[in-house]
Amino acid sequence: MMLPLEGIKVIDLTRILSGPFCTMTLADLGAEVIKIESPSGDDTRSWGPPFIGDIAAYYLSVNRNKKSMVLNLKKDEGKKIFLKLVKDADIVVENFRPGTLKRLGIDYDALSEHNPRIILASVSGFGQTGPYSQKPGYDVLAQGMGGLMSVTGEPGRPPVKAGYSLADIGAGMWATVGILAALREREFSGKGQWVDASLLDTMISWQTYLASNYFVTGKNPKPLGGAHPNIVPYQVFEASNGYFILAVGNDNLWNRFVKAMDMPVLREERFATNPDRVKNREELITLLNETFKQKPMQYWIKEFEEVKIPCGPVYRFSDILNDPHVFEREMVIEIDHPKIGTLKMLGIPVKLSRTPGQIKTAPPELGEHTDEILKQLGYSEQDIENFHATGVTTGGSVNPLKST
Repeated sequence: MMLPLEGIKVIDLTRILSGPFCTMTLADLGAEVIKIESPSGDDTRSWGPPFIGDIAAYYLSVNRNKKSMVLNLKKDEGKKIFLKLVKDADIVVENFRPGTLKRLGIDYDALSEHNPRIILASVSGFGQTGPYSQKPGYDVLAQGMGGLMSVTGEPGRPPVKAGYSLADIGAGMWATVGILAALREREFSGKGQWVDASLLDTMISWQTYLASNYFVTGKNPKPLGGAHPNIVPYQVFEASNGYFILAVGNDNLWNRFVKAMDMPVLREERFATNPDRVKNREELITLLNETFKQKPMQYWIKEFEEVKIPCGPVYRFSDILNDPHVFEREMVIEIDHPKIGTLKMLGIPVKLSRTPGQIKTAPPELGEHTDEILKQLGYSEQDIENFHATGVTTGGSVNPLKST
């Protein structure tokens, strides 16, 4: 079965998280991804603990389905090899600080001279233009400067970042969207283009209704813990034995909720509509908190599910990553790794009915495919030995892996 991006060749210059997440997505959908690494390798190869043997769990999380080639782009011969790779490639993805590719002599203009159809996707902290473009691109900076931390956490407490690296991963997703759009447009124009995605733009784009609220009122949104600024009750509540989510998203659901709770005070006019409940949020939430703490969350979830009110537990990783639903959705999978044996990984979130993505190979060893790729480019054994001897490349052996 042909995969959606089969036949698409990606040269991956990225490291750490944002870029590797983008290129892993393309690889899962069938693209051939050649991960170009410096002789020291992707930073995350050493980011631990935890390690499995000598392999960092962080690195394993976003580098499956790729080939690894070590190539020193600071050497002229390394750049020549890279441009030879670009000649028949479709996409180059990089997440260096803006200006780095130009200093190396392999920016978009240089790449498009060698291959007018090439699509270059650049992921950076603050974009390729603007006063902040040279600031280092770290997830926590983007979360803070992009507004997310100002609305995350409990009222009256210091700003808190999200538990996931949302700016990094989100920018990788936007880069993927841009790449797919550029591929589609290339079908008509025959020309590539430059995709510019940034962590800060990602955080701003996700402000959505909070930004709209600000534009309308001129007031900064505030952190509400597990609550929602426009809907009440729609938040985390504490039961006698843990936390659960209640999402009463409209007045029809509210009426069902009131009936299920059997609390006369909830029928008062001050809580009749959602605008009323938002206005009287503190009084309502205080009443509900006092009641919910009297019984376990399993009791409340059962009560609300019976009347079709959206609700659910606040899961830990050990809960959700062992959930039967998650297994059925193939969001936790296992593959064979030649060094560490069975490797658990997260699955592919986009499900296509005819041509679903596949996880074929585990994250590669550093330089595992260098010799293989050089041979495909037409270099001789002697050439390859010379490249290794002069520090242009380092070699490795191919370890075919099998999905289970």
